[in-house]
Amino acid sequence: MGSVIIIVLGDNMIRTQISLDQKEYALAKREAKALGISVAELMRRALRQSLPSSKEGSWMRYAGLVESGDKRSSQNIDEIVYGSKE
Repeated sequence: MGSVIIIVLGDNMIRTQISLDQKEYALAKREAKALGISVAELMRRALRQSLPSSKEGSWMRYAGLVESGDKRSSQNIDEIVYGSKE
């Protein structure tokens, strides 16, 4: 039998753990579902909003925060940003 080697490049995430009571978790889960994101992404966004912004790369503060409602929005980014060509 052979073996499988998985190499992940560019994953700069650090795993951490938080404790929530049942009500907090239920609310977070419901909000994440409504936004179409994971609970982890909801927590990252909430944390980003509460941290002071750094001077370097301040535009990145807004990356991923625009909700278009279109699950394929990354494929039509020009139309979303600049509007329809019509």
